[in-house]
Amino acid sequence: MDIWSIILIVFGLALFETVTSIDNAIINAQVLSTMGQKARRWFLTWGLLIAVFVVRGLLPWLIVWISSPSLGPVGAFTASFSSDLSVTQAIEASAPILLIAGGTFLVFLFFYWLFLEPKYYGLIGERFIQRQGVWFYAIISVLLSAIVWFALQVNPMMAFGAVLGSTLFFITHGFKENAEKVEKQLERRGGSLTDTSKVFYLMVIDSTFSLDGVLGAFAFTLSVPLILLGNGIGAIVVRQFTVANIERIKRYVFLKNGAMYSIFGLGIVMILESFGFHIPSFVSPILTAAIIGYFFLKSRKVLLTT
Repeated sequence: MDIWSIILIVFGLALFETVTSIDNAIINAQVLSTMGQKARRWFLTWGLLIAVFVVRGLLPWLIVWISSPSLGPVGAFTASFSSDLSVTQAIEASAPILLIAGGTFLVFLFFYWLFLEPKYYGLIGERFIQRQGVWFYAIISVLLSAIVWFALQVNPMMAFGAVLGSTLFFITHGFKENAEKVEKQLERRGGSLTDTSKVFYLMVIDSTFSLDGVLGAFAFTLSVPLILLGNGIGAIVVRQFTVANIERIKRYVFLKNGAMYSIFGLGIVMILESFGFHIPSFVSPILTAAIIGYFFLKSRKVLLTT
């Protein structure tokens, strides 16, 4: 991998992590506004270290270990930084399972947003599709059945990976729905909760939201060091938004649209790669930048006319 490919991948990862974490940054900013200065400073300092080096560090390692159990926990960690050919081959052999799980998760995430989440309508047809929200569960059930059917023809473990991806979606979706309820409770009775409770809540939310970025990162590369670098930069940028610019960022109303369409694109890339289609490494970063760039400009146009 040449230096320009590495730069492009890291840039794409940082951009993807930043935009997909905007919702997380908004929740953080709203809860932080109800906390004391000492607790706020603690979260923004140590919370950043935990988010970057612990959560976003442990998750890729854990994912590599689960997808390549023969390596063991220590082997999975050293594999992330190893150039040993046998280790590389072991990771590549298990990559289809990881890719189809992550791809299924991301595609489900996109369809949930498209059919059920409140949104600013950025493209023609989004309003109509949201009115058909009752069809969401039927569509993803049929989609999962199709993915599992085709995966069974290739490798039964890929079919399990697809089911695992859908399971992860429903688990994290439940956590996020609960987060919204807790956030409203904090707004109503923020004074009755201790700052320690709020910090703990934010740490849990950070961990939940980080899964989208980490799984999507494998559409860019299987190199864990690059994932750590790109996602780490993105996490730092998100923290800066949380501190200084969150109100301005919220005014770019179509950024969430860009994040979700890029998630859909990366999910499709991961599923195709799991079935053996060769997707050049530059496709994911360029696709992400193009989609997010389009919706950023669309948001800016709206911002300038209001």
